[in-house]
Amino acid sequence: MRLTALRRTFIAAILFACGGVGSAGADDSPLPIQVMTPAGQKAGAGQTPNMPSAAEQHRLPPDSSTRQTLELPGRTLSFLATAGSIRLFDDKGEPQADIVYTSYQLDGTDRGTRPVTFFFNGGPGSSSAWLQLGNAGPWRLPINADEVTPSTFPEASPNAETWLDFTDLVFLDPVGTGYSRFVGNGDDVRKRLYSVDGDANALALVIRRWLEKHDRLLSPKYIAGESYGGIRGPKIVHQLQMRQGIGVKGLIMISPAFDSSVRAGLLRYVAALPSYAATFREAKGPVKRADLADVEAYARGEFLVDLMKGQQDKEATTRLADKVAALTGIDQAVSRRLAGRVELAEFRREFDRKNGKLIGNYDASVRGLDPYPDSGFHLSGDASSDTLLAPLTSATVDLLTRKLNWRPDGSYELVNRSVGQAWDFGRSPPESVSQLRQIFATDRKLKLLVGHGLFDLVTPYLGSQIVLDQLPPFASAPRVKLIVYPGGHMFYSRDTSRQAFRAEVEAMMK
Repeated sequence: MRLTALRRTFIAAILFACGGVGSAGADDSPLPIQVMTPAGQKAGAGQTPNMPSAAEQHRLPPDSSTRQTLELPGRTLSFLATAGSIRLFDDKGEPQADIVYTSYQLDGTDRGTRPVTFFFNGGPGSSSAWLQLGNAGPWRLPINADEVTPSTFPEASPNAETWLDFTDLVFLDPVGTGYSRFVGNGDDVRKRLYSVDGDANALALVIRRWLEKHDRLLSPKYIAGESYGGIRGPKIVHQLQMRQGIGVKGLIMISPAFDSSVRAGLLRYVAALPSYAATFREAKGPVKRADLADVEAYARGEFLVDLMKGQQDKEATTRLADKVAALTGIDQAVSRRLAGRVELAEFRREFDRKNGKLIGNYDASVRGLDPYPDSGFHLSGDASSDTLLAPLTSATVDLLTRKLNWRPDGSYELVNRSVGQAWDFGRSPPESVSQLRQIFATDRKLKLLVGHGLFDLVTPYLGSQIVLDQLPPFASAPRVKLIVYPGGHMFYSRDTSRQAFRAEVEAMMK
């Protein structure tokens, strides 16, 4: 029971709204799912030609492709937009799941040289709408949680910062998210696809099938993932390299979690401290990462040393508790009571308790009203993400049905929490560092770009810095670049941060 509870702690750290792994050899096992063409498939046992199978009863509509024109500042983009799905089959030819994609391909380009980028979000259990409508797609919905409310008008507008200028775009919704769904019977397929490696293997297959389906095998390929996408991304690239015969030029990670163990034990306090301090300093004025050099040095130096001495060393404990209070704005008495070991939930509540406000998980610069201001137990949802759920869901459904003319039945799952609850994380904390090492060693030209937000408390930027610093010298600058922007988990909700990150991605693809 203690081990199970510990695993749940790891899991809780990576259940992201926008988000164990076995050994490195786990990815070398035979693939349990194949993608096949259903044409000519025979009816199963007990099925007559006049009785549709369960898979057919749940079939999504045929792919819908429409010509679109987007008027943007200084240019006009004409492109083919496609909303559709790719069906997964097992090795017996039985249908397993339909994975939905939305793709945008610019007109008048050379498919052999034109890059194509595949996007997915995290959770597990989050659709790709966050990256599509919040960041890189042709249309964008403002998702700045300090102003957006559930009743905000949910129509997306042309996105001046779309990545379509320099890469074609394919947004993928893993099974259980968006309109993607299981069509196979039994628990085996759910157990397989709701697992760390099964999920990555399936998405790698979908990417290969999309490339085949759209004659894009020769195109330069990039993978972009957010949050739990930090676990998915390197694993997918490894699968594409080693199993699917597909090379990838670059990996773009947005607020990623590469290794859940960084958010456990003493390291979780080290990783979080600069983001706590950034939150405190931002309340007084604009903050950049360079302004936190002193906090990072302290966190990785004296702070860690005093933590390791333990609470039996009263002098060290008092010293670090008082320093944490000074750096984060937490009341000194509270910091001493917590021995300077401030958990995320405690920081959210204590930081602005005097005003009855809770700070956001995903963006600590956002303040929300505390429904239980006098309670030491109740902790409400997240003001930096909960307000976005309604408008983002409505805008995505409107985009698919009205603009792209694709009308599935069922409900659109922006965030499906039952996926995370059913997810098999394995017997170890999920990590993709093993695959990072392998894919960099396999392809000496592969590049990695990582973007983080200063005020993200779910996946603090220093956690990624710690992970990347442990990679071998061949996986270092200029192949690997980490940039930290003002903002939270979805730092691209801020105009200047979104524009700056877009410029980095475009430069990466040149």
